[in-house]
Amino acid sequence: MKPIGDRVVVEPFEAEEKTQGGIIIPDTVKEKPQKGKVIAVGPGKKDQKMTVKKGDVVLYGKYAGQEIQYQGKDYLIMREDDILVVID
Repeated sequence: MKPIGDRVVVEPFEAEEKTQGGIIIPDTVKEKPQKGKVIAVGPGKKDQKMTVKKGDVVLYGKYAGQEIQYQGKDYLIMREDDILVVID
């Protein structure tokens, strides 16, 4: 996949299966993950360079991006502005 403009392709991490205390979370109440790994980055806008790069782990808004499935995997395509923070 090769995103265009200021778009970023993110592979979301899996939702938590258990709480820290060991309680198993049923599928009906699992939260959408808000953390993922950047898989591909577009070239950016002509007056703005991209600040994220392939391989970065990022946090994004709960309803950010468009969910797609490509070759059997789930991905999100979002604008760079939807990314809140890059985790070191």
